[in-house]
Amino acid sequence: MTLMALLLALGWIGLSGCAALLSNAAADFSDDLSYAILNADDLETVEAGGPAYLLMVDGLIHANPQNTRLLQAGAALYSAYSGVYVADEERAQKMTAKAMAYALQAACSHRRDWCGLGERDFDGFERAIGAAAKKDVPLLFDLGAAWAGWIQARRRDWDAIAQISRVDVLMNRVVALDEGHRGGEAHLYLGILATLLPPPMGGEPERGRAHFERAITLSGGRNLMAKVDFARYYSRLVFDRELHDRLLNEVLAASPEVPGYALVNIVAQQQARELLNSAGDYF
Repeated sequence: MTLMALLLALGWIGLSGCAALLSNAAADFSDDLSYAILNADDLETVEAGGPAYLLMVDGLIHANPQNTRLLQAGAALYSAYSGVYVADEERAQKMTAKAMAYALQAACSHRRDWCGLGERDFDGFERAIGAAAKKDVPLLFDLGAAWAGWIQARRRDWDAIAQISRVDVLMNRVVALDEGHRGGEAHLYLGILATLLPPPMGGEPERGRAHFERAITLSGGRNLMAKVDFARYYSRLVFDRELHDRLLNEVLAASPEVPGYALVNIVAQQQARELLNSAGDYF
């Protein structure tokens, strides 16, 4: 009986170890997939292959529902694909809902005291996020990005718009703990949040400008979308045509082929052309 118990125990350890190896391999694969997409220089290839990538990640998550890294990758991929390629409102809402669900599931898997974050009242949510440490920054950022995408897809729903304050809490905590995470992208989100509305309705354009400038500095100018959003949200809000055109022309003059930013930079250059073409009508 003792020998049998020992053999069973060893067998269980072996199976557990195998499962852990497979789970880690799946997470490594999702990281590599995300890297490949971010460094792609052909928008059409990513658009055509995207649905297959998303279904693949869904399958990996189904097999590893507690793997935080996989869940974060799923949230990021669904949110990014929807933001770049999906114009249909109903489809965008479905995809961002899945991104949001994966991000909240990742938060629960990462820290058990973060389970149910989406259902907490604002004070409870703020206290939970306020307890985050530096090691929690990647999860905080991914959750904030997914939440922002979820709101964007429901921009005509005032109940959804009311949740902007939660994205603000998440991204401010990221900045407080590690503002250089992902080249300062949390500042980019905060800049957009501060310039969504004109000053009479609560907008803070100068605070937004400071966040945009910090995002550009922290990325070393590599993230061209920071300049596009600076022009789109700040320059147009305050009717600064000179700054608007200068930022966008700098984007068009830059090389988009930067490790980690190639895809977003190509999208940024497309949007920069569109903004410049419409500038005469806007200003």
